[in-house]
Amino acid sequence: MDKSSKIFIAGHGGMVGSALVKKLRSEGFKNLLLRTSAELDLRDQKSVEEFFTYERPEYVFLAAARVGGIIANSTRKGEFIYDNLMIQTNVIHNASNVGVKRLLYLGSTCIYPKLAPQPIKEEYLLTGALEPTNDAYAIAKIAGIAQCRSYNEQYGTRFLCAMPNNLYGPNDNFDLTNSHVLPALIRKFHEAKESGAATVTVWGSGSPLREFMHVDDLAEACVFLMNQPEQIYSSLLTYPQAPALINVGSGQEVSIADLAGMVKRTVGFDGEIVFDTTKPDGTPRKLADSSRLLSLGWQHRIDLEEGLGDAYRWFLASAGTHGNKKCFPET
Repeated sequence: MDKSSKIFIAGHGGMVGSALVKKLRSEGFKNLLLRTSAELDLRDQKSVEEFFTYERPEYVFLAAARVGGIIANSTRKGEFIYDNLMIQTNVIHNASNVGVKRLLYLGSTCIYPKLAPQPIKEEYLLTGALEPTNDAYAIAKIAGIAQCRSYNEQYGTRFLCAMPNNLYGPNDNFDLTNSHVLPALIRKFHEAKESGAATVTVWGSGSPLREFMHVDDLAEACVFLMNQPEQIYSSLLTYPQAPALINVGSGQEVSIADLAGMVKRTVGFDGEIVFDTTKPDGTPRKLADSSRLLSLGWQHRIDLEEGLGDAYRWFLASAGTHGNKKCFPET
């Protein structure tokens, strides 16, 4: 990408999108196309077509999505599959129609089978059953990968799919109904500290293992991938075992129990942790094999303990807004 390239960040107000905007601006990219959901509903086919036809972006980061934690994913499956299918289908299709040079489509490691061998390689996609609590979201994201691959093959597009692990950081969603595990724990422990509660209850047994990455590290990885020389970028698109698909992971894996302990220390809560084993654990382990990305020279920078402190400071600075923060759209 040239510094003057016209770049569309779909979902620029969400956690990932805002981190991408910050990273791009810090590197001198100034010609950024940004639209709120009120200005451009990515679920609306006609609106998206008109936007692409008029603006004709050269590069696209597709970070807009309906996202959420285990409660939202398991109770609002219709919304998750419909909204994500509509968003990605409209953006990918119209990016192809106007000749976008490169598109980076962001998904999640939840696309992989629930019991996939660990660490999870890209070629494990569609080799087993999905985790039932987030299968609607995962199926939508898998469809997006298939669309990018199909368009690359038939129309010669240059669309790459990046699958990050569990993300956290500034602009995260701290709503207890819709959020992922880490922001939910931050809010729970903070509110317990403020109220003087004796305990904090954590869903499940605490045994599942999860890999966490600060959103600023993901933003760096996305720009790194988009800026790869043509020969390397082409090799990612045509990688025989998993064309146009690459994992983005930090390797920072902890159990939910250990994570709860880390959040407890970060927040300064003095009480006890109670695990509610009547609640689901989700996938037992979800560690991404990111060796292909690492071999290109990228490496995460932010340690989990350091990142937790950053996330908690942002939470405190924006106190009072979390209860009304919506899960969708990420704009």
